Amino acid sequence: MTRIVIFGNSGSGKSTLAAKLSRENALAHLDLDTLAWEPVSPPVRRSVAKSRESINHFMNGNENWVIEGCYSDLLEFSLEKATKVIYLCLPIEQCVDNAKFRPWEPHKYESKEAQDANLDMLISWIREYERRNDTFSKAAHEQLFNNFSGQKVRFSSNQ
Repeated sequence: MTRIVIFGNSGSGKSTLAAKLSRENALAHLDLDTLAWEPVSPPVRRSVAKSRESINHFMNGNENWVIEGCYSDLLEFSLEKATKVIYLCLPIEQCVDNAKFRPWEPHKYESKEAQDANLDMLISWIREYERRNDTFSKAAHEQLFNNFSGQKVRFSSNQ
């Protein structure tokens, strides 16, 4: 059984790595961005309870999976069934560079132009990672990583 949870800052390569692992190992792939937000504009965070219901449905419906995101409050729930954790703890400027050159994510944005319109906001968000004290912060991710007792690995580069 393979059940991997990947987390880290925005732009750290979570989606890229999860997609690669999914393809190479026939794992179902869940990007938490797809269920953490209500489909409204401006974005509103879906309740943790509703998001956890969706995660539970995904985990129960797939024996082997990879779940990725930056939401510690949701990741914590998925860790209960995970066999491995991957923490992408890249330098901030590497995350910024990755964000600048990321491909269009059609499951998140209606167009590449819409995605790029959020780039300045995303870069600001990425640069606040080490200073924030929320569910998306480096401190929250460090705590998740440290508290997980199973197989785990921390990467500080996309290499």
